[in-house]
Amino acid sequence: MLVAHQLHIDGRRHTLLPATSVEAHKAQVLLIQADGQERRTALALALTGRMKPSTGTVSLGHDGSMVSLRRRSAIVDAPDVNAPENHLTVRSLTSEDLALVPFKFRDRTRPTEWLVKHGFRDILEKWVEELEPARLLHLQLELALANKDVDVVVVDSPDRHTADVSAWLPLLERTASGSLGLDPDAPADAPLRPLMVVGVVGRLPDDWVGCAAVAGNAHAHAVSDGVEPPAAVAAEPEPEPDEPAADSPAVETPASETAKHTTEEIQ
Repeated sequence: MLVAHQLHIDGRRHTLLPATSVEAHKAQVLLIQADGQERRTALALALTGRMKPSTGTVSLGHDGSMVSLRRRSAIVDAPDVNAPENHLTVRSLTSEDLALVPFKFRDRTRPTEWLVKHGFRDILEKWVEELEPARLLHLQLELALANKDVDVVVVDSPDRHTADVSAWLPLLERTASGSLGLDPDAPADAPLRPLMVVGVVGRLPDDWVGCAAVAGNAHAHAVSDGVEPPAAVAAEPEPEPDEPAADSPAVETPASETAKHTTEEIQ
């Protein structure tokens, strides 16, 4: 279980992320609504151990180590962090991401073979900018799951590419259930690989009935009486965060954390 408790991040002039408490469970998708791209990316970075919170904690099971969280998590499609650049070819993107997987496997340096084996033969000759949102997200998720240490996947703003929820939500659900990230060479009876999946979105889908939360949920509740707000609630509208995202300052992180396609960011 991934647990964030009173997670709060200060920006240069305004609060970047108001206090937020959430829980994500294996084989489930948790959607977190957050206003503003900077707030969504800051939350995604914090939930994967790639940004140190000003206050609050994030833990994976009973392990509160940031190093362990980074090793066992992957952040997917975060703007200005590891979102694919349009000038890349699919082969180049695949080659870069596979090279960062922290262990050796047969197709690690053979992007064409990896793409064919994982069902992406149809996009071998394409550029990233040519791909439909669902196809590109599918590719990014499979690349993230090439790292077998990953137990948590956080997808940053999948709804920013399209208003069609069906282009991204089923992929998150398949990732959580374990039907993505499977080794094509594994036996047919090999066990699935269920994961904890978090989607940080600008708006919760109208018909979403799964686990959901709103960034700032812990800030919006009185905590002085010692009663902690629920970590995840049904997808009902909640009060907006006190600090409007439009006024949020730029994310302030070390260069090593924000470099494109660093090892820690995609794990």
